[in-house]
Amino acid sequence: MRKPNVFKKLGTWRGGIRSSIFVLSIFALIISLGTLSKFNSLGSFHVTDTLCNYVNPESQSRPDSHVRRTLETVIQKIQQELDKFRDSEPEPSSSKHVLKYSSFLADILGHIESVQTSLSQNEETHELNSGAKDIHPLLKPKQQSDEPADYFLIEEIRKYVKIKPNRLGKQNFMGANGTFTSIGHACFAMKKELEEYMDYDIGEICNDDWRLAQKLMVHGCDPLPRRRCFSRAPKLYSKPFPIHESMWKLPDNRNVRWSNYRCKNFTCLASKKTQKGFFKCADCFNLQDHEKPRWIKPAYLDTNSNVTADFLIPEVLNIKPGEIRIGLDFSVGTGTFAARMREFNVTIVSATINLGAPFNEMIALRGLVPLYLTINQRLPFFDNTLDLIHTTRFLDGWIDFVLLDFVLYDWDRALRPGGFLWVDSFFCLKEDLSDYLEALRMLRYKKHKWVVVPKLDKDDKEVFFSALLEKPGRPFR
Repeated sequence: MRKPNVFKKLGTWRGGIRSSIFVLSIFALIISLGTLSKFNSLGSFHVTDTLCNYVNPESQSRPDSHVRRTLETVIQKIQQELDKFRDSEPEPSSSKHVLKYSSFLADILGHIESVQTSLSQNEETHELNSGAKDIHPLLKPKQQSDEPADYFLIEEIRKYVKIKPNRLGKQNFMGANGTFTSIGHACFAMKKELEEYMDYDIGEICNDDWRLAQKLMVHGCDPLPRRRCFSRAPKLYSKPFPIHESMWKLPDNRNVRWSNYRCKNFTCLASKKTQKGFFKCADCFNLQDHEKPRWIKPAYLDTNSNVTADFLIPEVLNIKPGEIRIGLDFSVGTGTFAARMREFNVTIVSATINLGAPFNEMIALRGLVPLYLTINQRLPFFDNTLDLIHTTRFLDGWIDFVLLDFVLYDWDRALRPGGFLWVDSFFCLKEDLSDYLEALRMLRYKKHKWVVVPKLDKDDKEVFFSALLEKPGRPFR
């Protein structure tokens, strides 16, 4: 038996039930399905649409606004029809169909309202993200990378600072899975200078830029990265003098590159009259008159009195005979302290930089060991290994108190228990003396020698201070 036409059944409804209700419900169903399909398909058009939306932000909100208004209209009409159903009094024969389709419309209304809620939430999320998701990847600002290599443009720096994994994929004999090459933290603040320093041809001769390298080191870009070019050498290098001659004889001028110095030979540096381009240790290259008597004969500040800030090497070594064997001289000089200690069978490494003169070359040409090191770096010695640390003409009244603390504690780390800290002719303003002395007292070292004398060329406003201190034993607690 053929089923009766649906529209004929609708035509039999009474009490204000119209045939358009069914058409309206079908329309609502189509709208809801179309809206859901739109949300599911938006992602596929995301990349192509976002570039236009980035250029014209208003265009992005128009489709969503249109959908929202359409949903509001459909919800309003369905709600009106449902209200009419509730207010009408259908005949008993049609009540079953009325309840059925009112339930149907109520169900559709719930789905459409959920879509409307989801749309509102998406708009709020979009506002919170400030359009970050809708910016085309090519137009997004580049995020700051945590990789040091990404900060620099010169390829050699990028290759150097990247972690180098072991080739076998296993830990090496040092217990690491790779090699982690390092540079000083201030290298990032001196990007331009560092990139200039690392701009070279691999396997060729390096630029004559040791002065730029020292500038980087002094300003905290220390350690410097290694380079894959050959360092420049003097054009006519001659063999050094034998060790029994080199200690107290000026080296051959041909063994130094003089391009970045005011003086162009050692005679100029040793002269008392010429402008040398530096003031610290101005007489250090005068080996015979100025350097040779040092630490062997006292230098009196006032010829009319016996006031001096100098301690003599024999006096210091006799405090602990035979115990002082190796040490560090952290000073501005030409290695004379190490040369004198060598005569007493004590090996001294001389740490200095080239402040206006070839101090490191001079120390090496005398047959001693130079250590090219700034005050910014931790000492390259293991804990409790040195018998002696000596310093003169370097740590003076210019140094910050906090920095002095870090330096002294690092020196304490490298000194062995019973080792000597020899502070030699430290000078500062009288008013600052108590603060500097307090920094030394904090170490709780044993005092062997301690003297404060006036600096006569500064109208009694500055003083010299010298001390010989012994590191105490500190048993583990």
